[in-house]
Amino acid sequence: MTQPSSYTYLGPEGTFTEAALLQVPGAGEARRVPASTVAAALDAVRSEAVDAAMVPIENSVEGGVSATLDAIAVGEPLRILREELVPITFVLAARAGTTLGAVRRIATHGHAWAQCRSWVDATIADAEYFPSSSTAAAAYGLVDGDESYDGAICSPLVAERLGLAVLAEDIGDVSDAVTRFVLVGRPDALPARTGADKTTLVIPLPEDHPGALMQILDQFAARGVNLSRIESRPTGQFLGDYFFSVDADGHVEDARVADALKGLHRISPGLRFLGSYARADRRSPAVERHTSDEAFSSADHWLGGILGDRPR
Repeated sequence: MTQPSSYTYLGPEGTFTEAALLQVPGAGEARRVPASTVAAALDAVRSEAVDAAMVPIENSVEGGVSATLDAIAVGEPLRILREELVPITFVLAARAGTTLGAVRRIATHGHAWAQCRSWVDATIADAEYFPSSSTAAAAYGLVDGDESYDGAICSPLVAERLGLAVLAEDIGDVSDAVTRFVLVGRPDALPARTGADKTTLVIPLPEDHPGALMQILDQFAARGVNLSRIESRPTGQFLGDYFFSVDADGHVEDARVADALKGLHRISPGLRFLGSYARADRRSPAVERHTSDEAFSSADHWLGGILGDRPR
């Protein structure tokens, strides 16, 4: 797999997404271009303006990031190259001289707002939410003179970088919240199998009928493949039309995963493979003997012996 030489990420500078990107070896020295939205970041990869994009995909508090799940499920195919985990800590920042009692409108990203609602309700009960494309963008707005709001929920790093006054620290409702980010590139050689891998798929529901979801889940269960995440998302085509976004433990080169994908493709020919890559936590799945590569190989050899004996 070729090492990317240029990147984009959900900007502006100072976002948690940039922090995730800087965890990638070599990214600190490479060209990095902030993008205004997740869709814009992924489109830059598709157009070959950059080699790869870092985008948020899942939060331990709020679950999947719908903007990423939807944008990666359509359009020219993309591949997830790796994932990174970033602990999330929020502060309430404001312009110098602003007091906590003077804050009436707070700007931030929707996920950040959801993760700090209990603190806001308990501390500034009458505060209004002003949506921003990212936590960092909200902070930059304060510096740039945006009078639409007077406070921003953002990372401590960007507040310090911009010289903003920090009115409150560690205001997240869950102190150990973590966001998962994925580095996305164009289809290329697969990352090598490590034994502690994850495979991400988009599975359209070709026909809505009783047991349709069970048919999909059975393909994993029968082969001993654990699902660490499954979410339904609307396709946008018509009401009630959905696809499933799935993370499965294992690599497509694992026999159990490959066999499950073949079964899924028979049920849902529109299946989209988004990549197999190393887990950020390096946890290896428990694999039962009958779903090991050796068991699948032995079964293929056994069946080949039977078919080889029949008359031609």
